[in-house]
Amino acid sequence: MNLEKLFTMQEELDRYIQTNNSAEGDLFEKKGLALLVELAELANETRAFKFWSGKGPSEREVILEEYVDSIHFLLSLGIEKDLNMLKEWPAPLSEQDLTGIFLKTNKSILEFLEKHSMSTYQTVWSCYGTIADILGFSYEEVLEAYVAKNQKNYDRQKDGY
Repeated sequence: MNLEKLFTMQEELDRYIQTNNSAEGDLFEKKGLALLVELAELANETRAFKFWSGKGPSEREVILEEYVDSIHFLLSLGIEKDLNMLKEWPAPLSEQDLTGIFLKTNKSILEFLEKHSMSTYQTVWSCYGTIADILGFSYEEVLEAYVAKNQKNYDRQKDGY
């Protein structure tokens, strides 16, 4: 999947949010924490780790929206560190256990936050590609959901979110 369109859309949204919210200084750590929180929210909606509960996962649309919330912050972090020259979504990992890939994704995000290189950034993207595969999300679905959530984020900003 080509990421150029997503980076462009995210850069415009970031600029809009930061201008209209007087965001100043280095926002990298805040966006990094936001990505970790979004990953946790995604894991919570899948309920993959909740062995003690008989309740199933949330609706597919809810999980997809949580997934693209992460993609927003992942793109934004890449923009912050001038890594938005990444053109294609890196290949997913071979992991097939959802709980395991959530843990690997968390670890890869923390590594990227410490060492923001293209290599560590690509690893985070690979982890998210694996999550998409396990959840059965196509890149087309992710793109469509991203575009919809991007517009929702603009609307929220206009409404004083």
